[in-house]
Amino acid sequence: MILLSPPDWAAYQGRFIALWTDAQYAYALYQPAELVAVALEGGTYPALPHAGAGWYQRLAFDLHGFKATGAADTRPAIEHFRAADFTAPWPEFAAPEVEGVHQVAVGPIHAGIIEPGHFRFSVRGEEVLKLEARFGYAHKGTLGLMRGKSPRLAARYAARISGDATVAHSLAFAQAAEAALGVSPSGRAIYLRAVMAELERIANHTADIGALAGDAGFAFLDARFALAREYICAAAAMAFGHRLMMDIVIPGGVAGDIAEGGAGEILAVLAALEAELPSLTRVFEDYASLQDRVIGTGIIPPHLAAEFHAGGYVGRASGQAHDARVQPGYPPYFEHMLHMPVQQEGDVAARIRIRLDEIPESIRLIRDMLFALPAGALAAPLPPGSGMGLGVAESFRGPVWHWLHVDNGTIVTAFIADASALHWPLLEHAATTAILADFPLINKSVNGSYAGVDL
Repeated sequence: MILLSPPDWAAYQGRFIALWTDAQYAYALYQPAELVAVALEGGTYPALPHAGAGWYQRLAFDLHGFKATGAADTRPAIEHFRAADFTAPWPEFAAPEVEGVHQVAVGPIHAGIIEPGHFRFSVRGEEVLKLEARFGYAHKGTLGLMRGKSPRLAARYAARISGDATVAHSLAFAQAAEAALGVSPSGRAIYLRAVMAELERIANHTADIGALAGDAGFAFLDARFALAREYICAAAAMAFGHRLMMDIVIPGGVAGDIAEGGAGEILAVLAALEAELPSLTRVFEDYASLQDRVIGTGIIPPHLAAEFHAGGYVGRASGQAHDARVQPGYPPYFEHMLHMPVQQEGDVAARIRIRLDEIPESIRLIRDMLFALPAGALAAPLPPGSGMGLGVAESFRGPVWHWLHVDNGTIVTAFIADASALHWPLLEHAATTAILADFPLINKSVNGSYAGVDL
């Protein structure tokens, strides 16, 4: 950690990732893993000029009451009617001042099984002029629940930040705890973690591609990809005891070994998906009516993706060649060359193609890792030490970061940064490049986590 003066803090340049506060400092994280801090003065710190800093500064005020001086956006981030000073007004959504505009409100309660989030569209006919998204309607208090607990106990909360990325969040949390306490997991634990992370990636990519096809009216692709995800989840349950592999990655290693026959079950399921994937891809590419719905829809231009430092398929579909498995990187990916697909168009079609390209790469990685799976202990004990630690994992939607301050084996402060925090503002822009009826496709193609930003 580098302690900066207020002017140096405000002028610091880099690829911004996240911002948070504790009782003494405001912290800012920059790619690849640069952590800087500034001392709080009277409960304030200088606002940062980076595009993605706004939501984090709002969250810091809502959680702790620490104010970013000079911040342009001071709306509540969570619990919209109960900000830290208990004076939050009823949310207002300003529409563009042009003739013929009306607003369409969607959520926070949605049809179907989905997390709460509010979307306020300002439209003129079918044209979307502005989208304002608000989250934080189901504030879980995850960071508060972690405080005062050992890393082993708090790992349970990390696994439940966002259920579709439970392995990635558990891995980033475990890495942060291990860095804080000076613990190194065994090679076997590292490889098993990576196998689970890549399985999680494939399961979510297949689910997303199918759901996108379903939103566009292609039930066949939806059914085939949904079946593929089901087979993957069933194989994960057989191999690791849980369909989502929740609570298997823990600080120090893994909670259990891969079951006898589990590797064979995983490889068989992946072989079946690999065999069918080319024909499913041709269906996606050859049907003009499907391509018409996704090409040129929901555009996130490369310059905007770069400004918000977008990661995952959102960033890579818009020209951003970034992957936390490569930079800053973590084992065992140093031993396995990683192919990173990149597109430039930044539309729904590009985000689908990135997913389609990542599936065979993850299949290859899982095969290589299972064949190279070393022997060794499953978990190392955690000493009752003290320190600060930073951990990162590349989830299916982008990097997730965890930071822990541990004192005598107990968590004093924690913070979590999900890739979605930098992707939701990009969705607001993408919606304005299409008509209102295309928003379900655009939203699903970005697939930000509501829960991941509701800390």
